Amino acid sequence: MAFQDRQHAGQQLAKALAMYQDREILLFALPRGGAVVAAEIAKIFGISMDLIITRKIGAPLHEEYALGALAETGEVYWNASERSHQSDRAVLAIVEKEREEAKRRINLYRKGRSLPEMERKTVLIVDDGLATGATMHAAVLAAKHQGAKEIVVAIPHGAADSIEGLESQGVKVVCLMTPEPYGAVGAHYETFDQTKDAEVLQLMEEYGPEG
Repeated sequence: MAFQDRQHAGQQLAKALAMYQDREILLFALPRGGAVVAAEIAKIFGISMDLIITRKIGAPLHEEYALGALAETGEVYWNASERSHQSDRAVLAIVEKEREEAKRRINLYRKGRSLPEMERKTVLIVDDGLATGATMHAAVLAAKHQGAKEIVVAIPHGAADSIEGLESQGVKVVCLMTPEPYGAVGAHYETFDQTKDAEVLQLMEEYGPEG
């Protein structure tokens, strides 16, 4: 099963999350692509959504390969075996660059607003797929930092080993399909256009907490 696009994925995911529709939850997306998926859930549930900003830490000279990811709250998740092969100087330079990009996105998407309080809350975190899971691990660390009582990760599809890694951390994962081999996130969409800043801003205008 391939999803038509992120909107279709969000609509299907909302059905699988029906047990949360009448509960008090906080809905978050990982921008950029996850915001499109989460907006469909926000629309169907009649609630607002917000964003957790995370940034992948790519390997030097191979930035698409994730060594880990950082959360806007300061936590860093590492793939320990991969991180150990890289020089500290090169990796720290990449981390600093990604921290600056995270700040840019906070200022742009959330107008500099801090994350809301999550203490004693059920937090639902949405993305458009789960490959290595690095950025989602970072988002989970951010939610734990904010005191979330229960963390639920919701994805249309994901790699089975990455899902197991999240579940081993006490996170509930709602996933519609786990293709094997998984490959790239975009391989499971018929249309997988890059989500632009302007689209995220529009979605936040419509479905954000101040929208």
